[in-house]
Amino acid sequence: MKHCLFAACALYAGMLFAAPEAGSTAEINPNVKRWMFTPDPKLPNVLLIGDSISIGYTLDVRKALAGKANVYRPMKEQGPANCNGTTCGLKELESWLGTNKWAVIHFNFGLHDLKHVATPGHPTATSNPTDPRQAAPEVYAANLEKIVARLEKTGARLVFATTTPIQPGTNKPLREPEKAVEYNAIAVKIMENHRVAVNDLHRFILPRLEELQKPKDVHFTGPGSKVLGTEIAQKIQAMLPAAR
Repeated sequence: MKHCLFAACALYAGMLFAAPEAGSTAEINPNVKRWMFTPDPKLPNVLLIGDSISIGYTLDVRKALAGKANVYRPMKEQGPANCNGTTCGLKELESWLGTNKWAVIHFNFGLHDLKHVATPGHPTATSNPTDPRQAAPEVYAANLEKIVARLEKTGARLVFATTTPIQPGTNKPLREPEKAVEYNAIAVKIMENHRVAVNDLHRFILPRLEELQKPKDVHFTGPGSKVLGTEIAQKIQAMLPAAR
């Protein structure tokens, strides 16, 4: 494949897929194929970094920015990669950034950092409130500081997306609604210190949560992901002229 960047998360090698080489006869996984596109070298490159919520809205962002930007996200051989929390972010950021020149990087970490896990720093989630969180608040802050410092070196315009709300009763794995507010406050303070733009998705989607989010879950319905994707595309588009 051409125009691809290698990425990995949680022991899986991955790629930022563009289009397959002309004349390729290799069978392509249908889930991977729908994520492929042909980048326009005349357009600026946008990178979306995020967890499964961002997987849900990536194609909507790409569609909204068609003809305006090439929209990428980290990928695995099986499909889009879940970028997980800041622990994974620190390990995999270099491979996600690859060698492309990025005009805008829209990123989020938090939803996995605040979930309860069997062992700090690892992805094995639990429903036990006495178990630790994947990244305690102070660890989350330290990790996020390092991630932002590295992203700043790319020269891209940066946009941090706050973590979207958590429904009460979300326990597979356990995530408490108030922790999203706590971790967002930590992240916003860091972004203000670094003068990084903030896309407050938590505040944006909160009034329509019952309509657009699945019950006792953190994920959104198809229409919910589309609403998020449209909002994100507008934020990114507003930053593209200066980035170009």
